[in-house]
Amino acid sequence: MGERAGAFWMRMAGLAGLMLLVACGDRDRATEAPATEATTGTTQTAAAPVESPTLTDVKRRGRLNCGVNQGLVGFAYTDNRGEWRGFDVDFCRGLAAAIFGNPDAVRFVPLTAENRFQALADGRIDVLWRNTSWTMERDTSGQLAFAGVNYYDGQGFLVRRSLDLNSAAELNGARVCVQAGSTSALNAEDYFRSRGIDYRAVVLPTEEAARQAYRREDCDAFSADVSALAAARTTLADPQQHVVLSDVISKEPLGPVTRRGDEQWTSVVRWTLNALILAEELGVTQANVEEQTETSREPQVRRLLGAEGDFGPRLGLSKTWAADAVEGVGNYGEIFERNLGSQSPLDLARGLNAQWTARPGGLIYGLPVR
Repeated sequence: MGERAGAFWMRMAGLAGLMLLVACGDRDRATEAPATEATTGTTQTAAAPVESPTLTDVKRRGRLNCGVNQGLVGFAYTDNRGEWRGFDVDFCRGLAAAIFGNPDAVRFVPLTAENRFQALADGRIDVLWRNTSWTMERDTSGQLAFAGVNYYDGQGFLVRRSLDLNSAAELNGARVCVQAGSTSALNAEDYFRSRGIDYRAVVLPTEEAARQAYRREDCDAFSADVSALAAARTTLADPQQHVVLSDVISKEPLGPVTRRGDEQWTSVVRWTLNALILAEELGVTQANVEEQTETSREPQVRRLLGAEGDFGPRLGLSKTWAADAVEGVGNYGEIFERNLGSQSPLDLARGLNAQWTARPGGLIYGLPVR
């Protein structure tokens, strides 16, 4: 063998030895890893929650500041004793109960459609729960974070029965009252323009002003969310002389809004809403929540009510956060029935706002607590 040939084979032997050592090392690590995991029993644990500046401020203040409608029967209004009532109001109270164990630890801030987002941006309110539609423009503005949907609505038209109308398509040349700063004016414009129908928008600064204009006959129709029209109808001198047309011209998913940038606070709002929805699905009510917490063997119920797991502390709340919310205001179905449903002047059917497990099923679907 020549000198260069010998050097070549020596280099090849050294390379083969190095590769063998690497392979052996890999085999050792491959066999050691499962043994270490099996021996120590290690599992992936959830990281400690990031502290929420908003939740910290709320706790320090001792109350929640919740932005609501200035006055919309069924959703947010004051009764003859000056007490706030309504569907959105009860969700604010439920959030306060989840944080403090007290549904009354909340201050309600009445807002117009035009100033609601500025109030949130300025920090005057911690959460906006004011029949606000979740749209792409709002969601991508960089300022707002939607925490969920608590009511699925759509835009319609309220007209006088004497007009003998069967459809909004017959409103050619009509004056239509809409509220400024809402999606109503834009939806109405889309509806009439796409059908080549002439109309005149009468834009009012607030929903109350739009209702008053319709009452004075300053417009032929009032266009807003169907739920708002049902509420407006109950305030008229003779509700039977007015009808909400069957046309629904938009999708209006309404829900709570928080400031962008505090994801932990948005999670607190989101999961409180979902807890109230899930409570109805699981049969947990304001009347039986204490008993269910103590006696239920159903794993989903036990997790929801804090008998198992530490789901509340992940949000910066107590283990009984969801149980406290249900005890304070009831579950989603109870909130709906007393404010909008059969126990209320509006007497609205659940419709799309029925639980997904109902017959017929709706769109209300609680995210799992696990």
